[in-house]
Amino acid sequence: MQILTPHVYWAQRHGEIYLRVELSDAKNLDISLQDKTLQFRAQGHGAKGDNEYKFSLEFLEAVRPEIDHKSTQRQVDIKVKKQEERWWDRLTLQEKKPLFLAPDFDRWLDESDAEMELQAKEEEKINRISVESRVRKDPYLGLKKGYLFMYNLVQFLGFSWIFVNMTVRLFILGQDSFYDTFHTTADMMYFCQMMAVIEVVNPLLGLVKTGFFPAVIQVAGRNVILFVIFGSLEEMQNKPVVFFVFYLWSTIEIFRYPFYMLACIGTEWKLLTWLRYSIWIPLYPLGVVAEAVAVIQSLPIFDETRLFSLPLPAVLGHSLSFSYTLQLYLVLMFLGLFINFRHLYKQRRRRYRSRKRKVQ
Repeated sequence: MQILTPHVYWAQRHGEIYLRVELSDAKNLDISLQDKTLQFRAQGHGAKGDNEYKFSLEFLEAVRPEIDHKSTQRQVDIKVKKQEERWWDRLTLQEKKPLFLAPDFDRWLDESDAEMELQAKEEEKINRISVESRVRKDPYLGLKKGYLFMYNLVQFLGFSWIFVNMTVRLFILGQDSFYDTFHTTADMMYFCQMMAVIEVVNPLLGLVKTGFFPAVIQVAGRNVILFVIFGSLEEMQNKPVVFFVFYLWSTIEIFRYPFYMLACIGTEWKLLTWLRYSIWIPLYPLGVVAEAVAVIQSLPIFDETRLFSLPLPAVLGHSLSFSYTLQLYLVLMFLGLFINFRHLYKQRRRRYRSRKRKVQ
């Protein structure tokens, strides 16, 4: 019987090497490891039909002597642990890759992705231990969860009222509803955005794991638009941009707050989870663009009314228009967009990393 070499696919993590041998119905498996060299021999159905197949691999660095392998009807899976947990530049000692060896793209990760996977596992382990310890030791855990649940419930109801109100008026009045959005929904939006200041305080008190700075950027940015641009300028309150800003804000929040509500009681709806981690991708940049349009439209009004202008000595002029501050704010707004977009993208990537690997 002719002895042939099977196709072998490999991938690595910082602590393990994964080998997938394309050999179905493998029999008489003989897998051994001496020093850094793996020897494989088996009979089965491979690329050249039913034959005896064998190969050997001399690894780049030292590995542990234990071999974990599993034979299925389609393939033989082998896992070897590295002696030291570190990333290898290649699999074999020889620089030229053997012809029968190829990357296993079902498992393949580059070094940065592997580090993120390792970090996510460590964070998950730490979080699990932390949660377990808090369940056992924190006498106020139920009170904290109840407080967070009620806060998210109130915000959900508030933004839902805004969203439904604007949607109904849009269907009934059409474009005419654009011009009185502020007068019909401003009170509720004031309430919700003042309540949102709590989201800046919660991370400082350790009640949530959300970052402090992303919360500050979002809450402060929205309140500048709501209270300074719309609230202080009557000329801005009848502009269509108010409709688009309020509608985009409320659309995002009617999915975000119920997700947090369910998290407080340990429940998850997959569709809601997907919407919470996906709907911001188109809506968040659109919201920032709408806010930027509002700021730009307010510049000539601030120049004309001199509202919030900074008094200057007579030598330098009467006052410095607040519009210059808003022009600087426009730059900071798009910087904040980048910071928050990056933060949200990392959250989404951590959430769906395992699913992404399966798709590949």
